[in-house]
Amino acid sequence: MDAVIKVGGSLAETPSVLKALCKELSRIAKKFSVVVVPGGGKFADIVRDFDKEFAFPAALSHQLAILAMDQYGLVLSQVIPNACTCNGVEQANRISEEQRVSIFLPSKMMLKDGAFDASWDVTSDSIAAYVACKVKAPRVLFVTDVDGIFTRNPKRYPYVKLMSAISLAELQAFSERTSVDKFLPKFLSKNPLDCYVLNGHYPKRIKAVLSDQKTICTRIVTSL
Repeated sequence: MDAVIKVGGSLAETPSVLKALCKELSRIAKKFSVVVVPGGGKFADIVRDFDKEFAFPAALSHQLAILAMDQYGLVLSQVIPNACTCNGVEQANRISEEQRVSIFLPSKMMLKDGAFDASWDVTSDSIAAYVACKVKAPRVLFVTDVDGIFTRNPKRYPYVKLMSAISLAELQAFSERTSVDKFLPKFLSKNPLDCYVLNGHYPKRIKAVLSDQKTICTRIVTSL
């Protein structure tokens, strides 16, 4: 497997952007073996709203949030040409060998494995990295709605700088949420992977990363 590509739910906010991205993913699958892991998007936001209102047990919120990823994955399966859903490693490999886009619905595996503590610090980012370990993919691409990781939140502060690379220590020290979840640095410290954060509004950047070409993104450096 060449890479796991996590498709952020925020990209669905602009349907034309998501459609263009999905077409590019289908083309990419003809050359690279990839597994798409869905974000949670609006489905996970609904879980958050219910959690705030009714104070669910952490385990229930965690389960519902993972099921939200399945729902977004089913949406992606209808938007990505030549895509097929799966929930296991063997299925993912078989679909990729057919040069199709394998969309990994994580609930079955994640709820069975119990790999993470139930916490909102763990989101689809850490789950995508976990799936990458399972399918033996050396790379994870976090495709979101910004160019990468900035020195501060670019949606709140002007004149911030895009970081071309960031260490796990720097990522863990961030006081506010970045483009990835809070638990990811801890997971990567024990499971090093080649990770990139890039903007899904420019889908050609995905192929550039997979082809080892320079492009606009942030690399998360997990090795010395």
